[in-house]
Amino acid sequence: MIRWVGVILCLAIPAAALAADRDLPRFASVKAEKAALRTGPGLRYPVEWVYQRRDMPVEIVAEFEAWRQVRDWMGATGWMHSQLLSSKRSIIVTGEVTQPMRRDPRADGEVIAKIEPGVIARLISCQPDWCRVEVSRFRGWLPRDSFWGVRDGEKVE
Repeated sequence: MIRWVGVILCLAIPAAALAADRDLPRFASVKAEKAALRTGPGLRYPVEWVYQRRDMPVEIVAEFEAWRQVRDWMGATGWMHSQLLSSKRSIIVTGEVTQPMRRDPRADGEVIAKIEPGVIARLISCQPDWCRVEVSRFRGWLPRDSFWGVRDGEKVE
C-alpha cells in the first residue's frame, strides 16, 4: 500500500515543478495568446504588461514555485506563470532593416526571403555564427547578430 502512495505522489507533481531544476538563464516562448507579466510571483501582484503575441521569445532568469521571472527582447522584466510559457524556442528579428534569410549558412548564400524587424520565427538549430529558422513556409538561415533569442555561443540542435 505504501508503494502506491509514493507512485501517486510522484504523479501528482506538476510538470512545472519538475522543470524548475533546469539551468538558468534559459530561453522559452509565450504559449498563450495573452500572457500577463506581473511585478511579482503571484496573482496578488499587479499586471505590468500583457503580451498578445504567441511564440514571443523570453528569457527565464529566475524561478519561484510555479512562477518564472522573464526578460523580453526590449529588456522588460517581470513574472509569468509557468503555464503561460513553452519550452519551444523562437527568436525575434531585431534591428531597423529587413534581414535576408539565406538557403545556406553563408553571407553569400542565396536569399530565399527577407524578414522584417519584429517578426517571430521558430528556432530549428544553430551553428557558431548562423541559426536555422522557420517563418511561415520558409526555412533558412539568419546570422546570430540579426535576432534575439539565443545566447552567445549556445548550441541548439
